[in-house]
Amino acid sequence: MPWFAPGRAALGALALLLALPAPAAPPAAPQTVCTITVNSADEKDSLRRHLSESRWRFVELVERGRPDWLASACRAGVRCDVLVISGHYDGANEFFSDRLETQEYLPVTELERVSCSASCPGLFERLKEVYLFGCNTLNPSPQSSASAEVVRSLVREGHSPKEARRQLQALNAAQGESSRERMRQIFKGVPVIYGFSSAAPVGPIAGATLERYLRSGGAADVARGHPSGRLLGYFAPFAMTAASGMTEQDPAIAARRDMCQFADERRSDAARLGFVHELLQRHVGEVRLQLERIQRLMAGLDAEARRTPAVTRALATIAQDRAARDRFLPYARGADEPPVRVRLVNLAHALGWLDADQRWQELALMLGELLERPRLDVPEVGLACSLNEEGDLDGAFGRRGAATVGGDDAAHAAVRACLGSSEARARVLEALVGRSEAEVRVAQAYLRQRPIEDAAELRRVADSIAAMPAGEAQVRALETLGRHYVADRAVLDRLTRLYAETPSPAVQNAIAGILIRADRSGVADTDLARLLREHRRPAPGGGDSLVEALIERLPTP
Repeated sequence: MPWFAPGRAALGALALLLALPAPAAPPAAPQTVCTITVNSADEKDSLRRHLSESRWRFVELVERGRPDWLASACRAGVRCDVLVISGHYDGANEFFSDRLETQEYLPVTELERVSCSASCPGLFERLKEVYLFGCNTLNPSPQSSASAEVVRSLVREGHSPKEARRQLQALNAAQGESSRERMRQIFKGVPVIYGFSSAAPVGPIAGATLERYLRSGGAADVARGHPSGRLLGYFAPFAMTAASGMTEQDPAIAARRDMCQFADERRSDAARLGFVHELLQRHVGEVRLQLERIQRLMAGLDAEARRTPAVTRALATIAQDRAARDRFLPYARGADEPPVRVRLVNLAHALGWLDADQRWQELALMLGELLERPRLDVPEVGLACSLNEEGDLDGAFGRRGAATVGGDDAAHAAVRACLGSSEARARVLEALVGRSEAEVRVAQAYLRQRPIEDAAELRRVADSIAAMPAGEAQVRALETLGRHYVADRAVLDRLTRLYAETPSPAVQNAIAGILIRADRSGVADTDLARLLREHRRPAPGGGDSLVEALIERLPTP
């Protein structure tokens, strides 16, 4: 028998206490969904409809018309639990909109700045999930692969081809230059990052898919800190994938530290230049992978910054490093892709390793080698013209250091024309009115860079186009002419005669496109309207056309 037996009154009191409801726990503070909407709001709207207002609050970080909206959110002390970024992604540099009225965009460098700097404490500090609704946001393929020139450089240093290829793979992996690794660097420590390994669905489709997931109970999975198999299942047709942010134990965490050497705004220009010098002591392939960041740093050093003693000393230290120069220049000359070679040569100039004349010689050597290739196309024409935008390479192949001048096809001629050859320019203009579609395409690319400005030359081209047989080639040539602002009366008269003579509705449509944009001050509008109506050829299938649009702009005769 127990030594103590409670009485009935005590038992009743105990039962009453047990029956009383427990004190209510204080309501949990709502979590914050931060949204960055630079394109459609479909994904944000779906989440807002299904996440309870008592548990979630939504903060749109984009402030329309304000360029510093992310910095504004930092100053306001916003702290995000979930981040949703909606916008087209170019695969490397920014999220953007396809709407003409939308001016806002999100540079990836701005995300890097926030991630690496203490100027915005808390904004992304407690993130549990990130949703990246853009194409290739978690694509694992390297973006700026150092490619074959790294292998050649390693072989020159004495490595076997097999070992060189192994080191190349390790270099690409360590530097984390894929979109996936870059997002893992930015969102360090975030348990779940959702994105797409290839093309993402457009906003309305993504919003509708998200809607179905949330209706199925998916709201309970949000911000739980581990990937939702249900969400990945709904988006499986669109190659959605998940990753986690880097941690200090990650094998590639050194790549994030390198990124923050550039992105951390607390670091001075001199400190960043010191890190560039440190990079230059490593294999040149690492400089190649950091090329864009280095160029951005150098371009941002204005005259005032360069006059500061610390920056002056840092630049002088790099310029005087002959060993780094001697490693860098052979690598630059061996770059497979001409645009990369140009960027490396320009960097050598910016670092003080090449003076202006030496830079010119390097570029002339590269262009000479380019012209020796048996086949060139539009990209090479664009490169040559952009390199000589200021005309400082004019006549490069009649001066010292010149290489062979290449073939006589339109592409080789266009490259020489970009370098100031009048004979080559005449050859390109002949190609514009020729029968080869490939040569017409090259001529179009050249004239986008070097438009016709001489009135006599424009008349000759217009006469040659008018003499072409009616057809696709003539239409393409007219469209090229239409990219010029035509004000010459003789050219306008020749085009209107061609309109009246041609049997082709497509040619008439192309001529109307030119006349809409032209300066028609010397042409009687009523006469032009009458000619357009009297000689109009009916287009197959009817429908709107540039001819109709032009007629509507003119007074009725």
